[in-house]
Formats: sequence, structure tokens, C-alpha cells
Amino acid sequence: MRIMGLDYGDKTIGVAVSDEMLWTAQGLEVIRRQKNEEQDMNRLKQIVKEYEVTEIVVGLPKNMNGSIGPRGEICMEFAERLREILSLPVHLWDERLTTVSATRTLIEADVSRKKRKLVIDKMAAALILQNFLDSKTKR
Repeated sequence: MRIMGLDYGDKTIGVAVSDEMLWTAQGLEVIRRQKNEEQDMNRLKQIVKEYEVTEIVVGLPKNMNGSIGPRGEICMEFAERLREILSLPVHLWDERLTTVSATRTLIEADVSRKKRKLVIDKMAAALILQNFLDSKTKR
């Protein structure tokens, strides 16, 4: 039983999965989005099956004032399609500043700009998922 975290973007989908104890999140991969969304969904189905995912968390990009803009609406629609196609619970999680935090961490680790581009989305997905996992342990 694992939870998958997704950072859904225009060009990529960052993917992270939890450990089986639901304590930690690990960045898994970055899916380069295809023109045909079915291909993206097929890859996500494979990951769900391979890692025995039972829930999904999708980052919800809110504006700094807490409102939801056009990008947030797109992520909400994506989350709904995931629910329908994968028949799993899908949670939306406030992702404000996760990409900023991931970028800062990579810069502090002296990762080159070119390499950061390759991993930033899966790292953002891991931060989204880790924040979600941490919120569940506080209850």
C-alpha cells in the first residue's frame, strides 16, 4: 500500500511514491506529457500497478491569497480524470511554493541548472507527497 504524488504541469508530470509505511516520499520519475493524454494515463496506470498505489495526491497550485486560478482549475480537472480512470481516491494538496523550495534545495546542493531541469518536477512531487504524509501523521 503506497500513495503516489503528482506535480501536474503543462509539459511534464512529476511523480513520487511513498514507502509502504507511508512515512517518506521519494521522487520516482518525470513523465514527458504526450499530445494524447491516454499515453500519460497508461504510464500512470503502470506505476499504480507496479508500486501497489492505493491513493493519489495531486498538487493544487493556489494563488498566494488562497484562491484558485486557471492552472488550479486544470489540475482539478486532471484529478477528476484520474479518479474516473484509475478508480482510486485522489486528493488535491496545496502546492504553493513547492517548486520554489525544490529549486532552492537543488541550488544549495550545487546542482547545475541543466540537471535541475531534469529532476525539479519529481522533487516537487516528492515535496507535495511528503507534506501530505506529514499532515496525516499529525492527526
